[in-house]
Amino acid sequence: MSKVVIKSPAEIEMMRESCRIVAEVLKIISLMIKPGVTTKELDEFAEEFIRSQKAEPAFKGYGTDKKNLFPASLCISVDDEVVHGVPSSRKLNEGEIVSVDVGVFKNKFYGDGASTYPVGKISTEKEKLMRSTEESLYKGIEKAVAGNRVHDISAAIQNHVESDGFSVVRDLVGHGVGKKLHEEPPVPNFGEKGTGIILQPGMTLAIEPMVNAGSYKVKVDSDGWTVRTVDGKPSAHFEHTILVKEHKSEILTLS
Repeated sequence: MSKVVIKSPAEIEMMRESCRIVAEVLKIISLMIKPGVTTKELDEFAEEFIRSQKAEPAFKGYGTDKKNLFPASLCISVDDEVVHGVPSSRKLNEGEIVSVDVGVFKNKFYGDGASTYPVGKISTEKEKLMRSTEESLYKGIEKAVAGNRVHDISAAIQNHVESDGFSVVRDLVGHGVGKKLHEEPPVPNFGEKGTGIILQPGMTLAIEPMVNAGSYKVKVDSDGWTVRTVDGKPSAHFEHTILVKEHKSEILTLS
């Protein structure tokens, strides 16, 4: 297992810039989401904006399989798609929910964030799913302070989600972030409090609950990227990059 990287104050300042751009992208995209817009239109706009900020989209060209690198700047996942949805000519429809995940690389550092949005008017269940997922993110962030353990974050997320009758995805987890998009430690959205590594000031984490309306089980589509729920029920995803501090963590991707 590779080592957890503690960031210096100067490095954190550089990370702030990539994280600021992440927050800006999500803010702009939130205003563009409406019935009839294609996921590719959202993606093209995001890429143009990221590059206008003298930064690079972190997800474009990402992957371990050289024959199937991620082709876009945003992961856009609709309804039963959990994460890593590939933008296309698909049009968004009234009543759907859409999760948008964005990574930005600037000054040798990454920022990572995600949010789920309603397309027009959505069902009460989808509203509740989105609300529970976002609330669980903040419950996790509250526990991301120096001296706590990483699974204190995990347990806070899991307890909140399950008390609302939903389930946390097990196959995908949050992660450290910095000079690499994915660093140590993994940050699961389930676990037993009081376990896992001790959090230290200067650690930067991408905390990202992925929450399903039904079973936690997921599968990967034939495109090798899109993860969706096995039971076809909707899923929501919220993510912030945070800085671990002594008494209260700082959210770096807050708009």
